[in-house]
Amino acid sequence: MLKNPIPKVSNRLQYRAIGIVNGKFVPNDSKQLNRGFLTDKNGEKIETVVLGKTLSLLKKHIDLNKSYFWIVYPKNKNTQTLHLQVAGIWDPYQLNDFQNNSSKTNFSKLLEELDLKDNYFSIRGKLVFVNTPKKEIVIKICSAPKLKNLKNKNFKLVIKGELSLELLNSFVSLDVIRDGNSLKLINYQVIEKDLSKNN
Repeated sequence: MLKNPIPKVSNRLQYRAIGIVNGKFVPNDSKQLNRGFLTDKNGEKIETVVLGKTLSLLKKHIDLNKSYFWIVYPKNKNTQTLHLQVAGIWDPYQLNDFQNNSSKTNFSKLLEELDLKDNYFSIRGKLVFVNTPKKEIVIKICSAPKLKNLKNKNFKLVIKGELSLELLNSFVSLDVIRDGNSLKLINYQVIEKDLSKNN
């Protein structure tokens, strides 16, 4: 069974911001592996933090000289600086129960089978701001109710793209692609119009 790095949505109004990026992780310090940069195949660097549960995986199984598909949560303050939090590593052979004799299989083809590709992000949240002249939108992501006691539980993502002002406060599901340190809107779907009416 091929494990999907970006699981199907379990709830119609499920907030999320998750993506998959192929690259090499370069820690800032060999003694402290949780902070560093992800460098993609074009040499673009993205500031990256490895979250706790993935850190032990990184120490035990990952060769830092190789590229991997990293499952990441995006954060940004603008469209020029992207920050990633690594939540997992997608390696169908080493880290999943997926039988295979040849490790040379094309991961990109496997991703296509799952309707995914490198640098793809699934963003679901509330459209809170539209900047028409700059062609930017801001999506608010709220964390799950069970995480309510966490600080920074809600955050906003700035995405390059255009949506109608009429969709403000709607819950939208976006297909987004990473371009350098920017997130760019490819497709969108309105899941529910004007959430403010429900509150």
